[in-house]
Amino acid sequence: MAARKSDSGQISLIDTFREFKDTKNIDRTTLVSVLEESFRNVLAKLFGSDENFDVIVNPDKGDFEIYRNRIVVADGEVADENKQIALKDALAIEPDYEVGEEVSEPVNFAKFGRRAILNLRQTLASKVLELEHDTLYNKYKDRIGQVVVGEVYQVWKREVLLIDDENNELILPKSEQIPADIYRKGETMRAVILRVDNENNNPKIILSRTSPMFLERLLEMEVPEIADGLIAIRRIARLPGERAKIAVESFDDRIDPVGACVGVKGNRVHGIVHELCNENIDVVNYTANVQLFIQRALSPARVSSININEEEHKAEVYLHPEEVSLAIGRGGMNIKLASMLTEYTIDVFREVPEDQVDEDIYLDEFSDEIDQWVIDAIKSIGLDTAKAVLNAPREMLVEKADLEEETVDQVLNVLRAEFE
Repeated sequence: MAARKSDSGQISLIDTFREFKDTKNIDRTTLVSVLEESFRNVLAKLFGSDENFDVIVNPDKGDFEIYRNRIVVADGEVADENKQIALKDALAIEPDYEVGEEVSEPVNFAKFGRRAILNLRQTLASKVLELEHDTLYNKYKDRIGQVVVGEVYQVWKREVLLIDDENNELILPKSEQIPADIYRKGETMRAVILRVDNENNNPKIILSRTSPMFLERLLEMEVPEIADGLIAIRRIARLPGERAKIAVESFDDRIDPVGACVGVKGNRVHGIVHELCNENIDVVNYTANVQLFIQRALSPARVSSININEEEHKAEVYLHPEEVSLAIGRGGMNIKLASMLTEYTIDVFREVPEDQVDEDIYLDEFSDEIDQWVIDAIKSIGLDTAKAVLNAPREMLVEKADLEEETVDQVLNVLRAEFE
């Protein structure tokens, strides 16, 4: 019965090695060192010291050998049973041993029992896991901002788990997913490495498909002039899956940066648009001239005039009435992206023809028809007069004054009636 127990212990240890010999991302030399160190930790606990043991591990075959070295001393003079052996015991091993010689004998680790084997497995597992974490962190910590291809492994409500070509886990949180993305297990997907968290030496590789960096990397792949340094991407603004604006600049007068990025008949951005779930991409020429940059950012609307407040990073933009809806865009998307791209708060106003200019009226004079809290809400966004409100886009009143659409429409009707 005891022999069978020992055999099963040895089998258990061989299985342990088989688990670790194919450990991902750990080179053979490091793995051998870890295996040896794990054995020595357990031997030191069992015998008080491991310095007189030879540990030989072979992760390729999944086996190991342990030898204990002891000095032969005269019978009755053994002071340390771990490092010394009585002459009579040494002669039982080999009949020609003499006092002072070293006896090296194989150790059957399994005979130390189930607890020692369990201790070894736990030590090994802990050290190998620590090594895997270190290797994974070191592999990815310098790759932030790079595009990685992963295979969809698991889809959860709050995140998607992908695996790379070495079976490392990559996490794509819900917040970093394009709303129209569809994930099917086994399919490959591209994303940018957003960050690498390493709390308690447990690295997590966080990916993103919504980051401007992802769009920037995709452009670099598609447009050789960007990769070659002839064109620079200066700014990117994205509403993921909906629309994006990109400001580019050329360092070569012969190269049109917008044309180079878009390509003939849009062939260069077509693949990117498809990758980003049909995200509409506008490319504009970058300029340090703030007025001109805001004008270009509001494309396709044509701007009549702009007032810039550089200190507060605000811009008042005046357009012909028929251009206002273009400047704002569907759902306010165009003006929102233009503000993100230029880093200026943009307010859009209708330009009133001179022949229509007549006396204006302060909003407070309408307090008998419009609730005072509504008047105060409108005044809080810088609109004090009836004409100012009528010339401001309806969408701006709803969004910036934080009013219900029905309330805004009532206000506009009251003000219009005054001038009819």
